[in-house]
Amino acid sequence: MTNVIEIDRVTKRYGRFTAVDDATLRVPAGCVFALLGENGAGKTTLVRMLLGLLSPDAGSISVFGRNSTTHGEEVRRLLGYVPERPTLYEWMTAAEIGWFTAGFYGDGFEQHYRNLLDRFRVPTSRKIGKMSKGMRAKVSLSLAMAHQPRLLVLDEPTSGLDTLVRREFLESMVDLAAEGHTVLLSSHLIGEVERVADQVAVVREGKILAVDPLDRLKLGAYEITATMHGSAAAPPPVPGTLLTSSRRGKQWRLLVRDVEDEGAIDRLADLDSVAVVDRRTPSLEEIFVAYMTENHPPSANGQPGVLQEV
Repeated sequence: MTNVIEIDRVTKRYGRFTAVDDATLRVPAGCVFALLGENGAGKTTLVRMLLGLLSPDAGSISVFGRNSTTHGEEVRRLLGYVPERPTLYEWMTAAEIGWFTAGFYGDGFEQHYRNLLDRFRVPTSRKIGKMSKGMRAKVSLSLAMAHQPRLLVLDEPTSGLDTLVRREFLESMVDLAAEGHTVLLSSHLIGEVERVADQVAVVREGKILAVDPLDRLKLGAYEITATMHGSAAAPPPVPGTLLTSSRRGKQWRLLVRDVEDEGAIDRLADLDSVAVVDRRTPSLEEIFVAYMTENHPPSANGQPGVLQEV
């Protein structure tokens, strides 16, 4: 499958602070790809480098095969972009700002823009300064989509919007992907990512910790509860990749992913030190929280160290 975006070992520093740290990922065509991370994780810096508005200190970014640093203006013409806080001329009406923006694009922009305003039920004669935040967001999305870009980049686009407007945004993303367009969604809202994303990159402190299709991210993940015969100092050896572990008395709770054999979890009960084993499928939120938890050095037996003990 053709990659719309290719990010290779990109690093961006501000003095001693590293905003993006050796990031690599591929965004294939025709999907909704989510950058999922807390505020301050480096998502916006990565997006701004992708747009050619910032230059990386190391590595490279290409969009449709064009280097974002050397061909930033061309890249920006090929995509649509909705920032978290869109800047709009508040003294213009919705119709006037569409007419003004159409001068930067080819034929058909203004008509398609008006069709989008109609779809989102935005009054064309109302001044933008008199609109609600949700209405302004719809104008911004319509402007970004009116030239029918093959790639739409959204940086926290639903932040602060009410439930109905957020739903309209998300439905638009799904519709675009169904039509063969690509959507890059940067968000800290797990619910909206889980609802629309085909693929997810988990970002923390500038690092990309995981990149997977959404169903694969959740499919091989399990929360294992192991009740021990005694107060074990270390958890039992679990299959897959251990993300977090915690202990309460004789009970270990472990969150793992990349488990290929479910039976390996059940066979933990055969260990002399284990009394009972239970397992369940965690939510995306629980997996995300596990990735956001500070890692500790591995313990002596090679398992990751205990993240919290209560």
